[in-house]
Amino acid sequence: MLTRKQHELLRFIQTRLEETGISPSFEEMKEALDLRSKSGVHRLISALEERGFIRRLPNRARALEVVRQPEDATRRPAAPAPANSNEAPAAPPVARAANDVVEIPLHGRIAAGAPIEAFEGDTSLPVPAALLGAGEHYALEVSGDSMIEAGILDGDFALVKRTDTARDGEIVVALVRGEEATLKYLRRESGMVRLDPANAAYEPQVYPSDEVIVQGKLAGLLRRYH
Repeated sequence: MLTRKQHELLRFIQTRLEETGISPSFEEMKEALDLRSKSGVHRLISALEERGFIRRLPNRARALEVVRQPEDATRRPAAPAPANSNEAPAAPPVARAANDVVEIPLHGRIAAGAPIEAFEGDTSLPVPAALLGAGEHYALEVSGDSMIEAGILDGDFALVKRTDTARDGEIVVALVRGEEATLKYLRRESGMVRLDPANAAYEPQVYPSDEVIVQGKLAGLLRRYH
């Protein structure tokens, strides 16, 4: 049997993994469970790990995997099908195992400096499923150094969730004037769109809002070491 707080934490970690592919930080877990300190989170994590519900993934920060669910969660009856419907009820979403690999399209290169073209292609990139959340994703190879202060380096592969909406402050793939794509922080102000770099050597790029289309937002990074 798990305590109520252990149940809440396990459910919170599972939900965050399904939504973003990244386990929550200890600060996020503390706030979600309304705990006074991170030490309480550490105790809950250790208890769940000892009982075999989660495991820590080696050599990765903030890396937790939900191994199994409590019996009372897994034995819940499926929701009944709607009346007069021949369709079976939808199965609940299942988080992918951390060692699963999926292939996503690799659509060329994208600038983390002056905009360059991001193009469609037939190449794919194998990606650990744990790095991806729900939704459709694609990858772009990063060119340039304007996002280095955000930890995005030249030659990295940006894993992008396909979407045409984003909140201020998110890192997005922005298509500028219908022909050039760039990876930047998104800001909106007074009918304009500002694309901010993460490198003091570069200036923000400001455009009328109708000249910028969001094509996705950053979901993760892959880096190859040679």
